[in-house]
Amino acid sequence: MYDGIKGFRDFYPAEMAAHREVIDTVEDTAARYGFREIATPAIEETRMYVEKSGEEITEDLYSFEDQGGRDVALTPELTPTVARMVVEKQQALAKPIKWYSTRPFWRYEEPQQGRFREFYQTNVDIFGSEEPEADAEILAFAADTLTNLGLDADDFDFRVSHRDILGGLLEAFDADVDQRAAIRAVDKSAKIEEAEYYDLLTESGLSYEQAQRFDELLATDDLAELTDFAGTDRVADAVTNLEAVLDAAEDFGVRQYTTISLETARGLDYYTGVVFECFDSVSDVSRAVFGGGRYDDLIESFGGQPTPAVGVAPGVMNSTLPLLLQRAGVWPEEELTTDYYVLQVGDTRPVAARIARELREAGHVVETDVSGRSFGGQLDYADSINAETAVIVGERDLENDEITVKDMGSGDQVQVPVDDFPGDRDRPTYDDLA
Repeated sequence: MYDGIKGFRDFYPAEMAAHREVIDTVEDTAARYGFREIATPAIEETRMYVEKSGEEITEDLYSFEDQGGRDVALTPELTPTVARMVVEKQQALAKPIKWYSTRPFWRYEEPQQGRFREFYQTNVDIFGSEEPEADAEILAFAADTLTNLGLDADDFDFRVSHRDILGGLLEAFDADVDQRAAIRAVDKSAKIEEAEYYDLLTESGLSYEQAQRFDELLATDDLAELTDFAGTDRVADAVTNLEAVLDAAEDFGVRQYTTISLETARGLDYYTGVVFECFDSVSDVSRAVFGGGRYDDLIESFGGQPTPAVGVAPGVMNSTLPLLLQRAGVWPEEELTTDYYVLQVGDTRPVAARIARELREAGHVVETDVSGRSFGGQLDYADSINAETAVIVGERDLENDEITVKDMGSGDQVQVPVDDFPGDRDRPTYDDLA
């Protein structure tokens, strides 16, 4: 007997059916926006992550030396991979590039609510547009995904910020501030005590009084106050950009889901502009459900031409999105569904196989006996897989050129000519034939 590895999960068919419904909804929404599906490798060179995030990132990687002596890692996120892909074929790709992909990722970190060491995300990205409409389309896709999954405006909130506002405010203080450390402190602020938060800000180079003032500025609803305080083009331009994105979001019909929240920082260093995180409005899900934002410098840092980019990555398995859907009561039913079970009695396999084949060709989910079960055993199995209709192909019925169609819910059944089933009907059931 073997135990599963900590931080990894098995998904049995009924559970997987619910997750598949969520994944299909997310991907269908992306496809309607014109995002095109890609597939990416499970491993990359470890140095790709180290060069972007520093040596400390290796503590969170499943990294190892392969048989060829290469230092590789199971991919912890997709953004560096798609950046590499864009660079490789940048000249041949029509802009904007709009891609999506659903796949697993791996991070060696302590499992907690909505976080496992293996998790699945649908990544959605736009490359090649710096216009506010690109940011707004990512927000619109994310909002449409959640509403298509059954949520409404009372269930979630997009907290939107801008990295240049944060960086520009830090620049405005008379201090030698490590902006990277300070922004990471902001990203942690909701998860730690105030004293610890201020300690991190002072360690980044602010005095205690400056840390307090910085915190006050982040809490303001008046963006003009930020522009006046900083007195720099960097903050003014960032405020203008943030307002333009929110104006576009209004036109795209999703402004109602967004609030300005300058405490939202996104911890990854490659973010450059508007960033956002989705939160459970009721707060039962304590962590961000997912997040995204603009990362205009990443393609160039990978050796490509300067290319603006913006994206988002909802987690669809082993993540917080399923927790939000469950909290809101819109998680799909975890059950198997089967359209038809074709039941065989006696030496009737050729006819049963023909019926099953034609039903499948019509697009239905069909099972038939492959285990030599008795009549009662087949009916029990059909019930266990929630078959809607049983098609009974028995020797005695075939002597009269008939089969029996049984409604598994009511138990009602009717005999019909074998040559007339399924016929030209899209989905023949007892109610159609009685």
